[in-house]
Amino acid sequence: MSSIGIIGSGFSGLSAAITLASEGHEVHVYEKNEMTGGRARTWSQDGFTFDLGPSWYWMPEVFENFFKENGADVSDYYTLERLSPSYRIYWSDKDYTDIPSDLDELGDLFESWEKGAKQHLLNFIDEAEIKYRIGMDDFVHRPSYSFLEFAEWQVVKNIPRLNLINNFASYIRKYFKHERILKILEFPVLFLGDIAKRTPALYSLMNYADLKLGTWYPTGGFGSVAKAFEKLAIQKGVVFHYNSTVEKVACEGREASHFVINGDEVKHEQWIASCDYQHFDQQLLPETHRNYSASYWEKRKMAPSCLMYYIGLDMEIPEILHHNLFFDTDFDAHASEIYDDPAWPKAPLFYSSIPSKTDSTIIPENGENLVLLIPVAPGLEDTEEIKEKYFQIMVDRLKKATGLDISKHIICKRTYAHNDFVEDYNAFKGNAYGLSNVLTQTAFLKPSIKLKKIDNVMMTGQLTVPGPGVPPSIISGQLVAKEVLKKIPSTKHVNA
Repeated sequence: MSSIGIIGSGFSGLSAAITLASEGHEVHVYEKNEMTGGRARTWSQDGFTFDLGPSWYWMPEVFENFFKENGADVSDYYTLERLSPSYRIYWSDKDYTDIPSDLDELGDLFESWEKGAKQHLLNFIDEAEIKYRIGMDDFVHRPSYSFLEFAEWQVVKNIPRLNLINNFASYIRKYFKHERILKILEFPVLFLGDIAKRTPALYSLMNYADLKLGTWYPTGGFGSVAKAFEKLAIQKGVVFHYNSTVEKVACEGREASHFVINGDEVKHEQWIASCDYQHFDQQLLPETHRNYSASYWEKRKMAPSCLMYYIGLDMEIPEILHHNLFFDTDFDAHASEIYDDPAWPKAPLFYSSIPSKTDSTIIPENGENLVLLIPVAPGLEDTEEIKEKYFQIMVDRLKKATGLDISKHIICKRTYAHNDFVEDYNAFKGNAYGLSNVLTQTAFLKPSIKLKKIDNVMMTGQLTVPGPGVPPSIISGQLVAKEVLKKIPSTKHVNA
C-alpha cells in the first residue's frame, strides 16, 4: 500500500482519489475550502441552496461509467431527471423558443425555420456522434505525453472525420443558413475559449451531447453530484482534510520531499495536484523545479471567466424555464468582447438558471432560486460598481421578458466574479472555464500532466488533458491516477 496525497477536491481530484483508493492505496485529499466539489461547491442561506458552479449536467454516460468502474451505481447516490424542454432561448423581449428534448421535434422546429433543415439536422448529429465516439474512445483517455500517442493507425484513420482543420462556424454553415439555428449550435462554443470561426469543427461533438444526449438535472443540484463522489471516496477509505491550504512544495533532487500545508510539513510517497496548474507551477513549486516559465503561462489563451449572481426570491418567477439563454443582443459583439478585444460587454448575452422550477428541495416554501451568469473575458478588473451595473442590466431584461421586477422580491443575494475565482480557487486570471480549446492547446499541446523535474508529483484538472468541464475533469482524474498506478504496486481494496 502506498500513501498518496491529492491537492484539491474538485471532480478531477475526487476521481483520482476514488480510482487510487479502489486499488488499495492510502489516499488523503487536502482541500483549501470548507467542502468538496471545487467549482461545484454549494452555498446556502435563508433556506435557499445554490450551486456555485456547474448547472448543466451533460454526458451522463461519463458519470455512469466512472461509478461502474469503481463498483458502484449512480442511481444509488443521486437521482437524475431529463429536462424537457431542455432550455429556452430568448431572441427578444417576448420572442422565445423552447428547445425540445426530442430530436425529432427539434428537427420539426428547424424545418419550420428552414426548408430541408430537419434532414440536415439528422445528418449533422450523425457526424457529431462520430466525433463524440472517436473522441471519447480514442483520444480523451490518453496521457498526451507526445504526438506519437496519436500516430497509431486506429487513431490516424479517424482524424479526417474529426474535422480538426475546419472551423466550427464554416462547418455548421454547410448544413444550415437560418440565423437562429446557427446561434443554437454555436452557443456551447462560446464557453470553449474562442469564437466559432477559430474553434475546430471537432467540437460539434458538444452539439451531440446537448441535442441528442440531453440536458439532465441531479436532484438537489450539482452539489449532490460532488457529495456523491465524496461519499464513494469515503466508502473506499479516502480521508479528507478541509480548510487545508498548501503554502509551498519542498523539493530534494527529483522528489517533492514534503508539502507545507497550514504550516505543517506533510509527506506522501506520491502526490497529485488537482488545484490550479498555473498557481501550483508558479507559486508553490520552487523556481528550480517549475514546469513552465511565467511567459509560457501569459501566452496561454484562456476560456472565459464569468460574472454570477445567486438570488433567493420570495415568489416564483412566471413565464420562464429551468435553463434560459438570453440572446436578445448581438451575439458576435459579445463574443468579440471576450476573445478579440477583452472588455466588459456593452450589451451582454446572459444565462439564467432557476433550478427551483424542477426541484423544490433547494428553496423555502413559495420561494424561487435564481442564478444569473454573464460570460466575460478573464483578467478584467472587477469592482462593486461594475457588478451592480450589470445586475441592474439583467434585472431590467428579466422584467421585459417576464413582467416581474425581481429587485422587489430579493431575500438573499451573492455576487461572484474574477476576484472570487482567484480567492477560492487560485484561478489564473480569474478564469472560470480553464484553457481555451483552440487547436494549438489540444492534447499533447496542453500543459502536461507530467512534471519535467519532479518524479513523485503529477497534475490533473481543467488546465491539462483532456480539458475543461466536469466530464473531462472526471476523466482527467482517472487518467492521472492510472499513470500513478504504473509507478506503484496495486492491492485489492478491502472496502471495494
